[in-house]
Amino acid sequence: MDARAARGVQVGDHNTQTNYYAGRRAVSWPHLVGVVPPVAVGRLDRPVDAALEAAVTAGGAAAVVCQVLAGLGGVGKTQLAASLAHRWWRKRQVDLLVWVTATSRAAVLTRYAQAAVDVTGVEDPDPGDAAQRLLAWLAATGRRWLLVLDDLTDPADLQGLWPPVTPTGATIVTTRRRDTALLAGRALIDVGVFTPGQAVGYLHSRLGDQPHRLDEAAELAADLGGLPLALAQAAAYIADQDLTCAGYRRRLTRRRLHSLRPQVLPDDQPTAVADTWALSIDLADGATGGVAGLLLRLAALLDPNGIPAGLFATAAVTGYCTTRTGHPIDGDDTRDAVRALHRLSLVTAPPADSTDGLVRVHALLQRVVREHTPAEDEHDLAVAAADAINEVWPAHEPDAGTAQPLRANTIILHQHTGRHLWTTTDAGHLILFRTGNSLGNTGLVAVARDYFHQLHTTATAHLGPDHSDTLATRHNLARWRGEAGDPAGAAAAFEQLLDDYLRVLGPDHSDTLATRQNLAYWRGRAGDPAGAAAASEQLLDDRLRVLGPDHPDTLATRHNLARWRGRAGDPAGAAAAYEQLLDDRLRVLGPDHPDTLATRHNLAYWRGRPDPAGAAAAFEQLLDDYLRVLGPDHSDTLATRSNLARWRGEAGDPAGAAAAFEQLLDDYLRVLGPDHSNTLATRGNLARWRGEAGDPAGAAAAFEQLLDDYLRVLGPDHPDTLATRHNLARWRGRADPAGAAAAFEQLLDDYLRVLSPDHPDILTTRGNLAYWRGRAGDPAGAAAASEQLLDDRLRVLGPDHPDILTTRHNLAYWRGQAGAVGEESAK
Repeated sequence: MDARAARGVQVGDHNTQTNYYAGRRAVSWPHLVGVVPPVAVGRLDRPVDAALEAAVTAGGAAAVVCQVLAGLGGVGKTQLAASLAHRWWRKRQVDLLVWVTATSRAAVLTRYAQAAVDVTGVEDPDPGDAAQRLLAWLAATGRRWLLVLDDLTDPADLQGLWPPVTPTGATIVTTRRRDTALLAGRALIDVGVFTPGQAVGYLHSRLGDQPHRLDEAAELAADLGGLPLALAQAAAYIADQDLTCAGYRRRLTRRRLHSLRPQVLPDDQPTAVADTWALSIDLADGATGGVAGLLLRLAALLDPNGIPAGLFATAAVTGYCTTRTGHPIDGDDTRDAVRALHRLSLVTAPPADSTDGLVRVHALLQRVVREHTPAEDEHDLAVAAADAINEVWPAHEPDAGTAQPLRANTIILHQHTGRHLWTTTDAGHLILFRTGNSLGNTGLVAVARDYFHQLHTTATAHLGPDHSDTLATRHNLARWRGEAGDPAGAAAAFEQLLDDYLRVLGPDHSDTLATRQNLAYWRGRAGDPAGAAAASEQLLDDRLRVLGPDHPDTLATRHNLARWRGRAGDPAGAAAAYEQLLDDRLRVLGPDHPDTLATRHNLAYWRGRPDPAGAAAAFEQLLDDYLRVLGPDHSDTLATRSNLARWRGEAGDPAGAAAAFEQLLDDYLRVLGPDHSNTLATRGNLARWRGEAGDPAGAAAAFEQLLDDYLRVLGPDHPDTLATRHNLARWRGRADPAGAAAAFEQLLDDYLRVLSPDHPDILTTRGNLAYWRGRAGDPAGAAAASEQLLDDRLRVLGPDHPDILTTRHNLAYWRGQAGAVGEESAK
């Protein structure tokens, strides 16, 4: 007799059969042990449903390994297993279905014992013996079975109780745990939240009978982070209270999450979303001596999309944990605590040995943790988080993405804890300013301007208008206003700020002097280099008096004075001033200091006006030193490569310049990304030198593409956008002089609208308009325009400026072309 038949197990088809054991009615096939949770109303199949189905049926004649469905509480792990169980039961794909609520070892043993009695007919007084009898039966039977261990709380509870791996059986575990021992030899299926489309689809399935309730459904789905449990309970609450999704969202912003639970939870759910993670948090906290709970509170204040893992090992965090727990906590302790949170699916952490990965936390879990954080702990927690961000922030940001997670975490932290980062004693936390300047330095100049505008409003509310940090926000706002394309506005803002610094801090305070320096700079950028030079000269006198000749700020003022002298039309004077400054910076700072290298950079630039080949040689030597001191990707190194390429072109090698700019563009794209101002400027330089190398049509095409990107990134009125239109018109003019003249005429109108009429860019545009009018066949008009331009340049620049000589030259040429005087080639 077959051994299985001797035990009373009938092997046959899937029709219902009844076995008898020792005179008592036994199991009927197919047989269910336990209660399978109902499938939720409106449940939608997800790709993970198909993945689970494929995994448990993939074995064929081979054994199927246990499938572990792991994920955050509330993502629908139980529903996923229940859906498959109901489907298999309905389709008679299983003879025995055992559903075990595996929240404790006792619960597992009890359900195993019940199943053992049912399928073997033997009642063991010891539940452990009964469990082993069931496992032996599962290993030997030819019947198809499915055993679900739902909500496994502690993998240790299954020691010695794991179902066998057989060709006829399948085991599914749902759990929040990710322990190595749990996953060893088993297949992990990560269960995540709904996609945005799935989340909205679910709300439609639950609320779509009254379409008005779906107002702002997509926004609500995003607010709840696509968490299935939260969406189900929100839908029930909306229906109970006759709300819309928009109405629920308004309540969500004003109330604690716990107050928004429906009176009766849907789908037989045992806990409200606000309570669903409590056990996991307690387990993690207990396993780490309270450290995990502290780290989760800190993480709840930061960016759910990614917190740098190294932040949790900073002195700021370990010090905070040491203070709160009362015993020393180091980086190993906090790493272990993060791993404990990961094992319980409360966070998703990178590998423990990684310092550059990101830790992620669901936003709704963060909200629950914040709502349960005692008010008296909020300040110290916020400061610890801010100090930790500042601690991991690199001194130099090598590329556009380096500090992006830190900026995002700062902004989220400020949203959640704003008032705790502003105190009358400590003022605004440093990371608030660091974040804004990082945005601008990354190329997001308009974003930086808007950030500091909001930060100024916040600082004024917390500290008052005359606090030094409030004034500092105005200083940064003015700077990024200028970088975003409004140099005149920046100058006006610095002028107003200077009045307040003089009133609050006095004329000799370092912040007052710094504001004067920035005011001079933006006056120069706004088109008044002579005024900037005069202001810098006055500032130098005061810095010499207050700080002495060797102070870095005094040397910086000399640097700026030299620059504006050059911009005002005295390149030889600028070169001489930089030469003298270089001697002093070498003496005070040494040859490798960044300020010394910057002085060499500017000296080479201003020497290049009469001697481009010499400038190229100087930049080549300087580049070697920048590579040695700062590395290949530093912004100053890249800027030096740009100037080297330019002066090579000016020295007579336009093809070499174009090739160098092409290589530089690749590096700018890699380091800063496509929309950074330096990347866009390099594209402009590449286009120019391609044109100079003999491809004017290619230059025009490149400037046309570049203009589209400038319009998108900086807008139509930014100086760089207008300059690109200038270059596009110039290169188009090679083939179409009349079209160039028309383009310069339109450009002049926009320049006059944006800038003052005496701005250098307007004067240059008038010169180009005159030139292309002449080239288009109107030399008399060109001569008349050049004559008017000469009068204005004499008034604005004086008789000795280089642009005066150029204008007089062009006037003579066009008069000659019009028949007034002899012929010359237009310069």
